[in-house]
Amino acid sequence: MNRKKLTIFDLQEAKRTQQQLTEIFTQDPLEASAADAAGIDIIVTMVSNAESIRAAAPNVFLILANDVNNPDITDESQAIAAGYQAMMDGADAYYTHLSCRFVASMAAEKIPCVGHVGYVPYRESWFGKARAVGKHADEAMQVYEETMAYQDAGAIAVEMEIVPNRIADEIAKRVDILIMSMGSGTGGDVQYLFATDILGTNDGHVPRHAKIYGNLKEELERVQDLRIAAFKAFKDDVGSSAYPEAEHLIEVDEAEYQAFMDRIDG
Repeated sequence: MNRKKLTIFDLQEAKRTQQQLTEIFTQDPLEASAADAAGIDIIVTMVSNAESIRAAAPNVFLILANDVNNPDITDESQAIAAGYQAMMDGADAYYTHLSCRFVASMAAEKIPCVGHVGYVPYRESWFGKARAVGKHADEAMQVYEETMAYQDAGAIAVEMEIVPNRIADEIAKRVDILIMSMGSGTGGDVQYLFATDILGTNDGHVPRHAKIYGNLKEELERVQDLRIAAFKAFKDDVGSSAYPEAEHLIEVDEAEYQAFMDRIDG
């Protein structure tokens, strides 16, 4: 399916017109291809998957995320280099956990950056556990201030994770950048879920905000059983000499065979 890939201008226009966009995280090219065919607007994946995901989903706005513990990024010039590399690898924007001073340096070079506010998994120790962030006014203000800091640094968007619906709604109304809602309700400009949660293939904790739209886990288990049965049947056939059969053999002309035998035995 050919469709127009969204640009940053389109994303900003969607916010202005209150058009809700869709976003998924996937590292699987088959999922990415399906998302593209389904009309999903945005895909997030890791930089290591850039080539395969971009090839599988050429019509989506692609955000590449780097490892949160990337040891190569310790100053602004390295952040800029990482951002440029992401764009060269097919990204339309660069997802970063780096602080706003790094974001500002990349934004100055017109590298579109996406930040992360609310519950940030790799900072879980600061929250005590995985939980909603912003149920208390002080914490809600902190989410707002962090969002504004990203905006002031030049980010185009933030992922807002597990923030109460009304808090996220009010923040989204007061900022110019996009709010990508991961479990933060209806007020965001983009609704963001992991493909594993949508497809029902998540083997770990299923978050409250997840919604299963297709129970692929049972189907994949059925397919795996079919794989095992097929491989076992192949092994049994080899063991009983049932494979290969005549139809699987390549024959040679009798005269050529005899000529070969004369030479090999001579």
